[in-house]
Amino acid sequence: MTDLETSDLTGLEAIAHGAARVNVDDKAMINARADVNQLLPLKYRWAWEKYLAGCNNHWMPTEVAMQADIALWKSSTGLTEDERLMLKRNLGFFATAESLVANNLVLAVYQRLTNPECRQYLLRQAFEEAVHTHTFQYICESLGLSAGELFNMYREVPSITAKDAWALKYTQGLENGALRDDQDFLRDLVAFYVVFEGMWFYTGFAQILSLGRRNKMVGIAEQYQYILRDESIHLNFGIDCINQIKLENPHLWGAEFQQEVRGMLTEACALEVAYARDTMPRGMLGLSAELCEQYMHFITDRRAQQIGLAPIFGEAENPFPWMSEAMDLKKEKNFFETRVTEYQTGGSLDWD
Repeated sequence: MTDLETSDLTGLEAIAHGAARVNVDDKAMINARADVNQLLPLKYRWAWEKYLAGCNNHWMPTEVAMQADIALWKSSTGLTEDERLMLKRNLGFFATAESLVANNLVLAVYQRLTNPECRQYLLRQAFEEAVHTHTFQYICESLGLSAGELFNMYREVPSITAKDAWALKYTQGLENGALRDDQDFLRDLVAFYVVFEGMWFYTGFAQILSLGRRNKMVGIAEQYQYILRDESIHLNFGIDCINQIKLENPHLWGAEFQQEVRGMLTEACALEVAYARDTMPRGMLGLSAELCEQYMHFITDRRAQQIGLAPIFGEAENPFPWMSEAMDLKKEKNFFETRVTEYQTGGSLDWD
């Protein structure tokens, strides 16, 4: 096969009767010449294990009671105006962001990853993105929010528009079938896994979990913690994919491309800081745009290191150390007490 033909493999090619059996060494992350329909023998066990972890973490938003949140939202003294603004803009970003990620998975990433272990996980992740979108629909209807306002903030709030537009440009070429360059695909993985899921959700998580820590909007905070748990696996899967592709295709990770990726992370961090200012023009809940900027510098450096790059900002201190605890289910002793069903393996997972 030519390089162009191998980059077009989808698993829908004609079956060759009598062809040799697939050898595990023939499998590859991209451009695999092996049959991409054959799950066994496994080569990328880390991808399969993340699929199993996702299944063990199954949840649905309708399991979470919203009565206390509804009463607080309807109360004239339940939340401050700043808290209401933050909550609506936070929900507005997440409501459409999850759809953007799902579109990228289905229309782009699934086509280019040519091994069934990763594809198996992507199918699970796509379902989880649908659950997350369902979550924001459930919250919107429970609180009686304006669907038109909530689901159009990506058109009306400048920082949300800027983030979604930045992300979309890394998918459009894939959607149109124009992408043929492996480096373009690697860039797309960085944009969606490292930036979108690994950086741009974290200000929003900190905001909602801060409400929950103060016994406000506890139903929404619980759902966000479940989402954060899912996103932790999404992020780690994406980073594993990026690092495995780099290992198998070192020519894609040259000095010039590494510098480009550092520029992407720097730009993405600035867009997230602008979002923090739009959602929190004044400080509240122990948060401020300035503290969120420090937090994003810390997160950006962490993400850079996870894909083999030197820190960008040199921000060694995490201003929100409780966020690490929120991601570590073993420290959240009451995490499952409000659940209808207890999932036994959730507390044994290793979170980022």
